[in-house]
Amino acid sequence: MMLSRKVSRIFDRILDTGAALAGVLLIAVMLAVSVKVFFRYVLQEGLVGIDQISGASLLFITFLGAAWVLRRGEHVAIDLLFVRLKPETQWRLNIINSIIGAIICLALTWYGMVESLYSWQRGILTAKELELPRVISIAIIPVGSFFLSLQFLRKAWSYRRGKELEKETITM
Repeated sequence: MMLSRKVSRIFDRILDTGAALAGVLLIAVMLAVSVKVFFRYVLQEGLVGIDQISGASLLFITFLGAAWVLRRGEHVAIDLLFVRLKPETQWRLNIINSIIGAIICLALTWYGMVESLYSWQRGILTAKELELPRVISIAIIPVGSFFLSLQFLRKAWSYRRGKELEKETITM
């Protein structure tokens, strides 16, 4: 049991670090776009590559922060019908939803990894202002998806465990 707590703490630190990096990137994108606007309208000069770097950064922000947001339960959810269901049905749907989310994220991890390796091996460059290796932009997809799938599995396990604990409490 101690090992699982330690692994859980390490995983939480990884998610916290990803969220912090996403926050730093968000601030950097904001500053870079502001500088670009200043250069364009005040100095009458353009800055090459800011849009491209900002776009890639937004992908990193999304995949670095997704599992952290899921852990906190702050993803957008439309639960109009869900809240009207019986608690037992909600519990089952939460587990099913988490397992489906994990499966989808694992598929995204696999295909993202395959595409990243393909881009790296072929030396594919982006056809934009800055010809950066494509793998730089897409490598975060399998990494972030993997952590998101693990968080979905943790969520499913916690729902399952919570129900077991609830049953133990009732029978005692």
